[in-house]
Amino acid sequence: MITRRSTLAAAAALPALAISRTHAAETPGVTATEIKIGNTMPYGGPASAYGSIGKADAAFFQWLNEQGGVAGRRINFISLDDGYSPPRTVEQTRRLVEDEKVAFMFDALGTPTNSAVHRYLNQKKVPQLFVNTGADKWADPQHFPWTIGFLPSYRIEAQIYAKHMLKENPGAKLAVLYQNDDFGKDYVTGLRDVLGKNWDKHVVRIATYEVTDPTVDSQITDLRTSGADALLVAAVPKFAAQAIRKVHDIGWKPMFFMTNVSISVGSVLQPAGPEKAVGMISGLFCKDAVDPAWESDPGMKQYRAFMGKYLPSADISDGLYVWGYSVTYILWKVLEQCGGDFSRESIMKQATNIRNLEVPMLLPGIIVNTSPTDYHTIRALQLARWDGKSWGRFGDVIEGVAT
Repeated sequence: MITRRSTLAAAAALPALAISRTHAAETPGVTATEIKIGNTMPYGGPASAYGSIGKADAAFFQWLNEQGGVAGRRINFISLDDGYSPPRTVEQTRRLVEDEKVAFMFDALGTPTNSAVHRYLNQKKVPQLFVNTGADKWADPQHFPWTIGFLPSYRIEAQIYAKHMLKENPGAKLAVLYQNDDFGKDYVTGLRDVLGKNWDKHVVRIATYEVTDPTVDSQITDLRTSGADALLVAAVPKFAAQAIRKVHDIGWKPMFFMTNVSISVGSVLQPAGPEKAVGMISGLFCKDAVDPAWESDPGMKQYRAFMGKYLPSADISDGLYVWGYSVTYILWKVLEQCGGDFSRESIMKQATNIRNLEVPMLLPGIIVNTSPTDYHTIRALQLARWDGKSWGRFGDVIEGVAT
């Protein structure tokens, strides 16, 4: 088990905070000097690559604390390892809510894991903020008003891929590999949105995997035998890297779409072999820290200074650190909007009332807006193609809202 409590600092390049001290709110986890925030993250297990996100979260809070916190309160960030195991997530979340008495949960990773505590947190009226998955279910304020997601909708992402596939090859034959849970199933739903009555014309084979499987090699081999000339993979980093290697090693050259949750250079492409993914397509919403196009970008300079000071041994090519930095930046702005009122109701109100927020590491044209009726925090992507060294973006930023 890993527990992270942030007490450090951050890059001087980041903006200074205006500090105001207010009376302690009558909220669990909130005192006159502290806000206690809970998180679960797979530091171990089949999705351990995502642990980089939790490390970035902790580092950002460390910076925030060095600046004096928010409204005079320091952040006590408690991040527990759930191993990407839903039963473990339930155990750790209950510990955070009932024993540690956190004010809210933030940036917990994983669709199946967050699903296991979704109803519990809403019944307890504990904010489940900026869940780090793109399942469309996190944007359901009518039934789950205490939960809001962070990532772009997987369903919208799949719609974008399907439309691009048909534009490039109207007669495309598509094979699909997805994780057998709500994460993977959202991609199938998005494909159906676009393909509709032509589903059987275009989708020639589907395969699934379980997170307990050792590999997806057999699934990839089977999908190739279908005669498909396009492939969509919705997998976490471990299995995404396996799929990339296998597709290359068997000499299959489909139009290859990879979910954007598994395109980090450091955690997916390097383990797979960068040369084996050349031509692969995905949708980006964050800047790539190893893309020379951002060398002079102010946001990138700020991010690199932050990483150099607070995570100096981290792999800068691991885009998952960018995700953690960006989502915690959003939370910081939400807490500032609270104006010192850190009741759970106030925090949720501000999280669902973000207006035109520009985040340094989001792509130009991708702005954060939320409302009480629209819980999609990020709703835009730009297509990109891997060239062996970096992601080359093409086309316009595409925005949409799942139906």
